Amino acid sequence: MSAVDEKEALDWLAGRMPVGDDCYVLTQGGEDLLLTTDMLHRSADFPAGITDFTIGWRSVAVSLSDLAGTGGRPLAVLIAYGAPQFELDSLEEFLDGAEEVCSLVGGRIVGGDLDRHQELTITTTAIGEAERPVDRSGAEPGDLVTVTGDLGRTAAALKLFEKGEVDRANELFRFEPRIQEGLQLGEMATSMMDISDGLARSLHQISRASDVGFRVTEGKIPFAPSVEELSESPEERRELGLFTGEDFELLATVPAQYKFDLATLGVRVIGEVTAEEEVRVASGMEVIDLEDRGYVH
Repeated sequence: MSAVDEKEALDWLAGRMPVGDDCYVLTQGGEDLLLTTDMLHRSADFPAGITDFTIGWRSVAVSLSDLAGTGGRPLAVLIAYGAPQFELDSLEEFLDGAEEVCSLVGGRIVGGDLDRHQELTITTTAIGEAERPVDRSGAEPGDLVTVTGDLGRTAAALKLFEKGEVDRANELFRFEPRIQEGLQLGEMATSMMDISDGLARSLHQISRASDVGFRVTEGKIPFAPSVEELSESPEERRELGLFTGEDFELLATVPAQYKFDLATLGVRVIGEVTAEEEVRVASGMEVIDLEDRGYVH
């Protein structure tokens, strides 16, 4: 079999098992439990200058963000930690970061595994619960397109790591999973997910799952202040904010009747769902196709 990238492998796996949404919903005793797992590597996910504290925080936060993207509340986290060697100082800092993000948004670390590995590799599994799990397949034409927070902070952090400004970079890398926003949006959203692969690809993922299209306005997209600061051109700003990915904000579609409720939650309306299965962005006087491109492992 020829080699494929992450997206192509996931498309193939979708024919064999239920993959695609942020979490698997396991109905047990009348309750909906959420299950998700993530794997991060030194070479792909942890740039030079990152601290062990930030590694611990981010490793757990990515799985907690999956729970948020389904409208869930965290219950427990398991961590598998593989490294060429075990250093107690590094392990302590790692665990401090992992525990701090849990204390911030909920859930607790209940166990895991240690193993030797050729490079630092972290696998986290998060378990949550949801009264109304939200997936990617319910968007309807006329719904509002909303996002939480600011986009592009991870892209900005990567630029800062390259510049050697590691304190600022580490701070940006320690994102807060949007658990509370997910719980509130989950009460009204028709579809939702966290933005791990970039806004552009996330829009395409919901488009395919819901058989709808999108029209968003670039001027309404909330780019992070660090992106505005570090971008040398509008094209670079667009690249950092729309395509780089790993933002872990929430993208949700919400019926228009909730427009005023959204304002109280502090989320941004950036466009609307359309019947035509096209993802388009209004930029200035132009309306152009938004490429299906984003973060790929």
